[in-house]
Amino acid sequence: MVTMSAFEVLGPIMVGPSSSHTAGALRIALVARSLAPAPICHVDFVLYNSFSRTHLGHGTDRALVAGILGLGPADIRVRRSFELAREAGLGFTITEGGRDEGLHPNTVEIRMECEGGSSISVTGESLGGGRVRVSSIDGVRVSIAGDMPTIFVEHRDLPGVLAALTRTLSTANVNIATMSTFREERGGKAYTVFEVDEPVGARLLELLGATDHVEFATQVNVPGAAGASAPVESGLSFASGSQLLAACGARQLSIGELMRAREVELAGDAADLSPDAAMARVLEVMRSETTEAITRPKVSLGGLLGRQAADVASCGEGGLAGALLGTTLTRATAFAMATLERSATMGVIVAAPTAGSAGVVPGALLACAESTGAEDAAIRRALWNAAAVGALVSTNATVAGAEGGCQAEVGTASAMAASALVELLGGTPAQCLDAASLAIANTLGLVCDPVGGMVEFPCQARNAMGVACAMSSAQLALSGVGCPIPFDEVVDAMAAVGAALPATLRETAEGGLAATPTARGGCASCGACA
Repeated sequence: MVTMSAFEVLGPIMVGPSSSHTAGALRIALVARSLAPAPICHVDFVLYNSFSRTHLGHGTDRALVAGILGLGPADIRVRRSFELAREAGLGFTITEGGRDEGLHPNTVEIRMECEGGSSISVTGESLGGGRVRVSSIDGVRVSIAGDMPTIFVEHRDLPGVLAALTRTLSTANVNIATMSTFREERGGKAYTVFEVDEPVGARLLELLGATDHVEFATQVNVPGAAGASAPVESGLSFASGSQLLAACGARQLSIGELMRAREVELAGDAADLSPDAAMARVLEVMRSETTEAITRPKVSLGGLLGRQAADVASCGEGGLAGALLGTTLTRATAFAMATLERSATMGVIVAAPTAGSAGVVPGALLACAESTGAEDAAIRRALWNAAAVGALVSTNATVAGAEGGCQAEVGTASAMAASALVELLGGTPAQCLDAASLAIANTLGLVCDPVGGMVEFPCQARNAMGVACAMSSAQLALSGVGCPIPFDEVVDAMAAVGAALPATLRETAEGGLAATPTARGGCASCGACA
């Protein structure tokens, strides 16, 4: 079943330019920080694959340092993290580990030296859209994604330790969902990871930490993961597009309405914000991100963006818009481009589903809403719809450019926007998924080749094309022109194509437009991904 929250798709709200390489990297560092047994004195970040190749252009290095300092993804101080680290007396080094085909495309090993002489190494993977997973601790393989309350215990590999730990959990009336134990050698250092059904309190961690032969126990909070949540009733659960349509039919709800009802149950009483308030916040940031660069243009980190959105918007005031895109699509294009410009200056945006594709959904939806006079309630319902489509693609394929190319990012965003537009304009759930299928079909095979390793070009232009694709797909579906291939099979095809793409065409800045002589010449002077 789809387990993720809507706000793992329409989120995180973050400082740009990349959800996987900036927000994801920061979140990995936050998790590593939480696992350190003592205050950190020095940290070495070893970057692999796409992280190694493009970290400068994406601000990955700044984000990692910011996470170790405890800053959040939306904290505007991320851009000043090096300076803040020096002020805090934190030493750090950035090491490029190069390519390792045995590792995830977005991998970092974080080696921390702590007060008192202790140390710990944590390896994390950025999965796309800001979601992360811990894959090893001190070289021992683990898998921690944080989808359930998670407890990490370091202890000696001695008889009776595991029995004592489980007895403590049982006494506290905590049910163990999964338990995994890893050891370096017999009788040596070992780690046990518990996923449990109940929230974890400070008293429980204290009791676990006081167990004989236990070094320390801590809760692993993985930012962006669903974490503790109420169970979702079966009538609101779905694992595929066909199941989503069946659930909508059984409940007589639109896709947006069903996704909102699911989120209310998923959040339970634990959410800091109600789902409605959280979605209102998403809409608020989207309105800001789509207009700021038009009214107050800034030059991007890499220097490739600045004023493009304003230039396109100004065309809408003359005859060019009427002759070509039309007023609504011109506005949508300008909004999408403005979002990428804001992201590329390390401004705050909503990843939707990623930072590199963040302009498509708000660009298309807000421009259409302006044109039709749609109220905020209808826009939010359409955003819930977009989140459902994005969650399906995330679960059954990928939204990460480093795994599936730009088809996974802009292609998914186009599908989300197309489906949302259909709902906004009164279409049926089946028409929504038809529009989403058409959008993916027409972006299938799109490669991820950021020039200079920066989320600037061709990313901004592809967001503009994604808006056009979404609007065309929505109009086709609403006109009764469906997709002959079911949505679920289209998503499967996207996953297969993404897996077939060579690494050079998956966000490494080593192929496609990034490998052209002009782009290489720009790289030589920029040095962003050298």
